[in-house]
Amino acid sequence: MDAFTQEMEQKLLEAREELLRKLNTEGDDFRSEAQASSGRGDSSDLASDEGAYRKMEALNAMDAKKLKAIENALKRISDGKYGYCLQCGKKIPEGRLRAIPEAVLCVDCKAENERMSGN
Repeated sequence: MDAFTQEMEQKLLEAREELLRKLNTEGDDFRSEAQASSGRGDSSDLASDEGAYRKMEALNAMDAKKLKAIENALKRISDGKYGYCLQCGKKIPEGRLRAIPEAVLCVDCKAENERMSGN
């Protein structure tokens, strides 16, 4: 494994640990808040709690998606396939991987996918 891939592996491992810590802390905070608010308040309080719950769910889903991408990148490192575009097979530039270590597409393929999907 070259020095760049080792650097990216370390960066991915740190990002994974941070996300796991964040998900664990947010889950604990939400459970505490839910227990404290149960049985109190009127319908507007309940609606507010429901809104907070939905927001927390959405944030956790985004974090879970990022965690999955990190796990996949770590697997590609262990398989010796890290840093290559999954669409065209070309090497992903180091600058892109430094910015987004879990990237699976080169800049050209990413732009093409966004153009095709209308994003």
